[in-house]
Amino acid sequence: MQSAANLVMPIPGLIDPVPVPRAVTPRADGRTDLLGLSRPQIKAVLEEAGLDVKAAKLRAKQLFHWLYHRGETDFEAMTDLAKPMRGWMAERFVVGRPEVVEAQVSNDGTRKWLLRSDDGQDYEMVFIPDADRGTLCVSSQVGCTLNCRFCHTGTMRLVRNLTPGEIVGQVMLARDALGEWPKGNMGSAVAVADDEDEDAPQYSPDGRMLTNIVMMGMGEPLYNFEHVRDALKVVMDGDGLALSRRRITLSTSGVIPMMARASEEIGVNLAVSLHAVTKDVRDELVPLNKKYGIEELLQACADYPKASNARRITFEYVMIRDKNDSDEDARELVRLLRKYKLPAKVNLIPFNPWPGSDYACSTPDRIRAFSSIVFEGGISAPVRTPRGRDIMAACGQLKSASEKKSRAELDRLAAEKQAALG
Repeated sequence: MQSAANLVMPIPGLIDPVPVPRAVTPRADGRTDLLGLSRPQIKAVLEEAGLDVKAAKLRAKQLFHWLYHRGETDFEAMTDLAKPMRGWMAERFVVGRPEVVEAQVSNDGTRKWLLRSDDGQDYEMVFIPDADRGTLCVSSQVGCTLNCRFCHTGTMRLVRNLTPGEIVGQVMLARDALGEWPKGNMGSAVAVADDEDEDAPQYSPDGRMLTNIVMMGMGEPLYNFEHVRDALKVVMDGDGLALSRRRITLSTSGVIPMMARASEEIGVNLAVSLHAVTKDVRDELVPLNKKYGIEELLQACADYPKASNARRITFEYVMIRDKNDSDEDARELVRLLRKYKLPAKVNLIPFNPWPGSDYACSTPDRIRAFSSIVFEGGISAPVRTPRGRDIMAACGQLKSASEKKSRAELDRLAAEKQAALG
C-alpha cells in the first residue's frame, strides 16, 4: 500500500527535482494486487478487508511465503489456508504479473522481455546467463530523465516511475520463465500441508540460474528511491526471494544527495556511471554532471559507507571512439581514483550502437590499451563482453515505445482494455 504522500514523486527537472503526480490505475474488478507488498503491508490490507489483528498477522506471514518463496499466484493452491479463507482471499485480492508484450532470445542466450503495465506503459528487462551466474537487469522507470547521449533509453522522455510491484514483478516473472520456484518441503517457518509429497526434492538456493540483480535497466534508480528501496527489501527478505544484498547492484549516474541514503536504507553494491574523466566530455555524455561534477561525485563515492576492499564501487565506463578512450583519459582515470583512495574497479563497456546514435565503439586495440593502463595503475579494469546486441538488449540499448500520455488517454486505454476483457 502506498501512502498519499508517496503518490507525488520527486522527479528531476532541468535544474532541480519537481513534484510530479504518479497516476495509480485501480483494477477494474476492485481487487487489490498483493505483488510487491511487504509483510506489514499485506497485514494492513488484510485488516482493512476485515480480518482481526491476530488473524491478519498469521495470514500475512503465510501469503508472503506463498507469493515470494514459492511464486504462487493461485489462492486455491495455498494449501495451508482453509478452503473458505482461500475463497475469501480470491474475492478481494490478486497476485499479478507484468503483461509480456514480447519475449526475445539472443544468439548468445540473453533474454529480453518487453512488459506492459495496467495503464498501458511499456518497459523492458533483460536476463544475462553466464557459466557461473545469471544476472537480471531490472528497470526502475518508464523512460528516463537524464538524457545521457550514448544511451538509447536517454532518448525517451520520462513517462513515470515504476511501482514496487512492477519492480518486484520483473524478478518474479524471470523466476517464472526460468522455472526456479521451489517444490516440496522447504523447511519454512510456515507449516507445509500434510498432503504435500514428502519425497519431493528439498529446496536450496544453490544451483539457481538467477543469482544476481542489477538495477541498470531503464531509468535512474535514485530518482525513484522509495519504490526501489521497498522493492529490493522484498527481494532481499530471507523468508521470500532471499537474494543476498551482496548479489544486488544499484547503478546511478551520480545523484549525490541520495547516495548515502541508499547505503543506509538499501545497503546493496554501488555502481556509478562515470564514462568520462573531464568536465566537458562528461557534461556531454552525462548531462547530470553539470549539476553534480566529477570531483563532487568521487568524494561522495569515497564517503559511501558500504564501500570497502571487499565491496568495491564499480565505475562503469562506456568506450566511445575518439571521445573518452585515449591513453590520457586512462591515466587521468587512474589519477582520480587514486586521489580519492577509492576501493574501486572499472567495467569497460564497448559502446553498443543503436539507430540514430552519433557515436561509434572504440576499436578492440584501443580498448585493450586503455584497460592495460588502468590495470598497471593498480585498478581492475575488465572489458565487459557485449551481450544481446542482436535483440537490442545490451547495455545502453533498452528503449520501449512508451510516450507520456495524458490522463484522458490513459483512462481511454484502460476502458478499451476492460471492454476487450468483457
